Amino acid sequence: MSDVIGEAAGKIWHFLKENGDASVTKVTTETGLGKNEVQRAIGWLLKEDKLNIEIVGRAETLSLK
Repeated sequence: MSDVIGEAAGKIWHFLKENGDASVTKVTTETGLGKNEVQRAIGWLLKEDKLNIEIVGRAETLSLK
C-alpha cells in the first residue's frame, strides 16, 4: 500500500511542479487519481515537508514548498 501512496504522491508533486498551485479538486481530476489516493498522498507530502495547503473558504489549494 505504501508503494501506491508513494507513487500517487510523486504524481501530485510532478503535477504541481509543472502546473503550479492547484485546488485538491483540480489535482484529483487532472491526475486521474481517486479521492482517497489524493488524500493519502497529500498526507505523505505534508509529512515530508514538501507541500503547503491554503484553505480559502471551502477550497483547499496545494502548492510546493
